[in-house]
Amino acid sequence: MTAPLNPPPPPHEHSAHQVWQSPPTGAPRTGAYEEDGPGMKTEVREGAVITVLVALCGLLLGLLWWRLTPHVPLVGDLSNGSWLIYRKDAEGEQAIGVQGTFTLLGLAFGAVSGLAVFLWRRRGGVPLVVGLALGGLLGSLLAWWLGVRLGPEHDVIAHAKAVGEGVTFPAPLRLDAKAALLSWPFAAVLVHLGLTALFGPRDPEPPQYPTQTPLDPAR
Repeated sequence: MTAPLNPPPPPHEHSAHQVWQSPPTGAPRTGAYEEDGPGMKTEVREGAVITVLVALCGLLLGLLWWRLTPHVPLVGDLSNGSWLIYRKDAEGEQAIGVQGTFTLLGLAFGAVSGLAVFLWRRRGGVPLVVGLALGGLLGSLLAWWLGVRLGPEHDVIAHAKAVGEGVTFPAPLRLDAKAALLSWPFAAVLVHLGLTALFGPRDPEPPQYPTQTPLDPAR
């Protein structure tokens, strides 16, 4: 037996019937990574800035809540040497209005802050969303604290003694529905994510490059 005249090429050599094409000059190679966005460190810093700025807006929310919320009227009655404090209008909806005013203001502040952050960066990102949500929550807590501090006196007995028996005076501001504190961060994240999904940048599709083109052996 004799050895074949035309032995197959070694595995490491290219076949004569194949043409190998490389990507165009300047195109990213397979496995290469492109940096998307400003980088994680920059996004974390931006998220921290957003948290502080959004939280400081809670001062304005607290001021508006104190000015716009309806007051619950109370009346003091001195009987048998002791003071009794009761609501003047037992069927009034002022108490519900206190909670509703805070919730509506929180939703409005959330929508504005979510829009402002999107217009500033024009993109999404976990640090931005976390900073927006955390800032909204801190802003709600700050607004709650400021509104209570600016509102009527908390010692209703002392207030009733000061105004006199049978004289109407406003009840201190209270936020019984603590879920209202979440209205700001909820609206902010929802608006920001919605705008990012509609108008944010899209991820580019990966380029398609042919790796090899077989030739007709008959040629």
